[in-house]
Amino acid sequence: MARSIIDSFEEKLHFAGHETFPLRYGWLKKAYDAVLREEEAGGVPGSIFNDERAIAEFGVGRNMVLSMKHWALATAVLIAEDVPGERNTKISTGLVGHLLFGESLDPYLEHPGSLWLLHWMLASRPGRATAWHWAFNEFHEPSFDRELLRRRLMQRCDELFESGRLGKGRATSGSTIKRDVECLIRTYYSGSKGSRRAPEDSIECPLAELGLIQMAGVGELYRFRRGPKASLPDEVFLFAVLEFWKNLFPERRSFSVEFLTFERGSPGQVFLLDEEAVADRLARLEPLSEGMLRWDESSGMRQLYMHNAEQLDRWDVLREMYRRDMQALAA
Repeated sequence: MARSIIDSFEEKLHFAGHETFPLRYGWLKKAYDAVLREEEAGGVPGSIFNDERAIAEFGVGRNMVLSMKHWALATAVLIAEDVPGERNTKISTGLVGHLLFGESLDPYLEHPGSLWLLHWMLASRPGRATAWHWAFNEFHEPSFDRELLRRRLMQRCDELFESGRLGKGRATSGSTIKRDVECLIRTYYSGSKGSRRAPEDSIECPLAELGLIQMAGVGELYRFRRGPKASLPDEVFLFAVLEFWKNLFPERRSFSVEFLTFERGSPGQVFLLDEEAVADRLARLEPLSEGMLRWDESSGMRQLYMHNAEQLDRWDVLREMYRRDMQALAA
């Protein structure tokens, strides 16, 4: 049975934080640029989010400022760390932010790989967006409505509280879970009509372009769209394989197709790929990695061997993708 990363991973679990707002276009760049300016000026990075000037600088209300901060942290555009002896969490620019915005490889999220990368950062491990990880890795109903999703997530939170995983005195409220469920659906499905919202609150989240949640029939019945993903670049898939290996199974030297499809936190689970779609992707990784990963299906086992995977820089894999595609557009 696949292990639960939520149970075993040491990272602190978070629910809510988004202030009911899904991610919006432009938010991540604004958050990154603001923190970068603080770093370069020698100030306290991240203090902008706790300052009244944020409302004027970002042009949004206080709740949206907090939501911008949440999404930037959840996608690793920004990173946060607790500093011993200090009350406030230290916030700094992260590798995803450096790649997309610092190096200007895709500052306006026009490349489809960027959206898949952000989704991977959200759902591959629990943390700032625990409900997102749970939904893609532990919730496997063929179809669902909001109430079923809410009920199952509430049950999971109760288990985590009873086991002590959420910490003492930190039972997650039903209203918090309900808001997470609503926001999760609105993150990936642009036609959601589950609540009355002002027109400006109905702006589509960029991740809705991935089409990972679809209607499953009449009414408010949904399904996760599992199968091949034509817009997912092989480079982002390779990045995900390397992250999965490095962060969760660094001691392993090989992975089966089944493991990379069904294990929690795997590319197959997070990207909603079926077994054959994963196999097709894996067969293309050997040339893409210049032989540092090896694909073998001669014995019928269909295995990916990590070979010299430690020599592969997963961030350079993404850089090469962006530079190649930018050159193709310029040609």
